[in-house]
Amino acid sequence: MRTAEPGSIAGRRMDVNPELWPDVVDRPGASRARTALTRALVRRALERLPLRVRFPDGTQLGLGGPLVEIHDPDAFHRRIGTRGLIGFGESYMAGEWDAPDLVAALTVLAGSLAELIPAPLQRLRGLWAPKQPGAQRNTPGGARDNISRHYDLSNDLFALFLDDTLSYSAALFRGFPATWPLLATAQHRKIDRLLDLAEVGEGTRLLEIGTGWGELALRAAARGAHVTSLTLSREQRDLARERIREAGHADRVSVELCDYREATGTYDAVVSVEMIEAVGVEFWPVYFRTLDARLAPGGRAVLQAITMPHERMLAARHTFTWIQKYIFPGGQVPSVEAVEQTVRDHTQLAVTRRDAHGAHYAETLRLWRERFTERADEVEALGFDETFRRMWTFYLSYSEAGFRSGYLDVQHYLFTKENPSR
Repeated sequence: MRTAEPGSIAGRRMDVNPELWPDVVDRPGASRARTALTRALVRRALERLPLRVRFPDGTQLGLGGPLVEIHDPDAFHRRIGTRGLIGFGESYMAGEWDAPDLVAALTVLAGSLAELIPAPLQRLRGLWAPKQPGAQRNTPGGARDNISRHYDLSNDLFALFLDDTLSYSAALFRGFPATWPLLATAQHRKIDRLLDLAEVGEGTRLLEIGTGWGELALRAAARGAHVTSLTLSREQRDLARERIREAGHADRVSVELCDYREATGTYDAVVSVEMIEAVGVEFWPVYFRTLDARLAPGGRAVLQAITMPHERMLAARHTFTWIQKYIFPGGQVPSVEAVEQTVRDHTQLAVTRRDAHGAHYAETLRLWRERFTERADEVEALGFDETFRRMWTFYLSYSEAGFRSGYLDVQHYLFTKENPSR
């Protein structure tokens, strides 16, 4: 199998599989003028940031702070000049730059994201920023493909860095810094809080949109609830069913391979944990109308949702990002304002409560990232190459930095349906 060598890490050349990673292997062409402009814009941005950016010739930019090592300046600038932030991430995947403390460096960048691009270019974003591909639209068929690309990678992969609950969402800790032995307890604390908000107990008819690997359904069933859980991931469905059967709750929990739009029936409560991020802007009204339609009068819907500032969401909602290209195709993080406006305009639901827990997600991601790094050899043994491991490290670090900088937050929402005649 042919390989190429687009990058180097501290003097070591990386071999990248061109069939798996064509855009990482491919160094985009750029005119001299465009490359020169990119260099000037990058230099202008870096000079004002609390970073130390070091180039192979000894040049150093920044005001001091976390170190960023640029191993291949030409490729680094060409990727950014032609592909923007997608190119920035691909350059890391290719080994063209690195950082001893990647989270710290990305936290600086995330906290300054709105100021990194000059205002004139920001206003012209619609002309230069790549558009989301139509193939990633979250139609019923598209959503299945998008979900499968992430969640059907390998149950064994996720088990390597998640705790024994296999919960793949923000935990809720009692204090910081969090430690690995407390992660499972913190995940149960989060799940129990969501179930308490939804008033799930003996006899509750509960609809869960987004199964994960079944931990919430298990804890709801232990309370005496009857749970219908929906997922589009075959891998998750199969393992969730196995875990539920082994726990003795198969008579109380049904896990179905089913799009939320295809759900039927009426429920006392609906819970959905970090599912809205996979819905897509176009389908937010449909998603919330589904919650409304499935919820009985007097019922309660509870969401755990990642959010971002409204202005940044508006700027990014139609552009194609690195995270969409490589990690969550079709995804889009909403803002608090977008969630509440959509609920107000399209449903009979009322926003009864909202609590933010962004710092808890930063700690959750740190524990996952450290675990993933510690078990890199086991990840490799599963067949995931170095480019994949750099991609996944960048994703976990990128996400953690988003929460640490305040660019991202995570909310617990309670919606109630008190006035069905409205």
